[in-house]
Amino acid sequence: MKGKTAILLLVILGAGYAGWLLLPRYYNPFSPLSLDDPAGRIARFKLHRLTPAQCATLLEDANRRGWLSSRPVADSGGPCPLTGAVRVFAFGSVRLSSSFLASCPLALSSALFIQQRAKPLTLTLMNSELRQIDHLGSFACRNIYHRENARRSEHATADALDISGFRLADGRRITVARGWQASDSGPWLRALLSASCGYYGNGLGPAYNAAHGNHFHLGMRGYGVCR
Repeated sequence: MKGKTAILLLVILGAGYAGWLLLPRYYNPFSPLSLDDPAGRIARFKLHRLTPAQCATLLEDANRRGWLSSRPVADSGGPCPLTGAVRVFAFGSVRLSSSFLASCPLALSSALFIQQRAKPLTLTLMNSELRQIDHLGSFACRNIYHRENARRSEHATADALDISGFRLADGRRITVARGWQASDSGPWLRALLSASCGYYGNGLGPAYNAAHGNHFHLGMRGYGVCR
C-alpha cells in the first residue's frame, strides 16, 4: 500500500512539473524579463529583480524598437546621487512636454506602460491617438511632501514621474485636474491609472489625496498600489 502511495505521489509531482515546463515562459517568475511579456504581477516582479546591467540591456532594446528615445547621463554625487540614470526625450510617437531624468527602471517601466497599455487604451476609449504627455518632472532632491523629518521621496532617486496631462492627435488637451471627474475623459484617465499597476510599484492620483489632485504619481517603490 505504501509503495502504491509513493508511486501515486511521484506521478502527481511529475505531472505538476511537466505542467510547469509547458507554461508560457512569461508565467515563470524566474525567467528573464522580455519586452513582450504581458503586464501583471509576474512582469512587475521581474522588473524589481533586474540588475542594473539587465535593465540597461532591455532599455537599449526598447530604444532599438522605437518605444522610447533615451540617452545615458553621467553619474552624479551629492545628497541625492544618481547612478545609471538616463534622460528620456520621447516614447516613440508620443512626445513629452520636456525631457526628464529617470532611473533605468522608471524609464523601462514607462516605455512598457505607454507602448502596451496607454496607447491602446487611448485609441479604444478616446477614439484618438496619444500624442504627448505633459509632466511636472521626475528628479527632485527632497523628502516626501517636502517634510523635514520624512524619508526621501522617490523623486530623489529619479524613480517617479508626475504626469499632469495628455494631448491627443485630434487636438484635445486633457489634464488630470479637470479630466478626472469629466464624463468623457474620466473613465479613460481612471483606466490609465489602473493599468499602471502592471508596471509601476505605485500609481497615485486624485482619489489618493489632495496632494495628487492634479497629477498621476507613477513610482517604482512597492508592488502595485494604484489609487
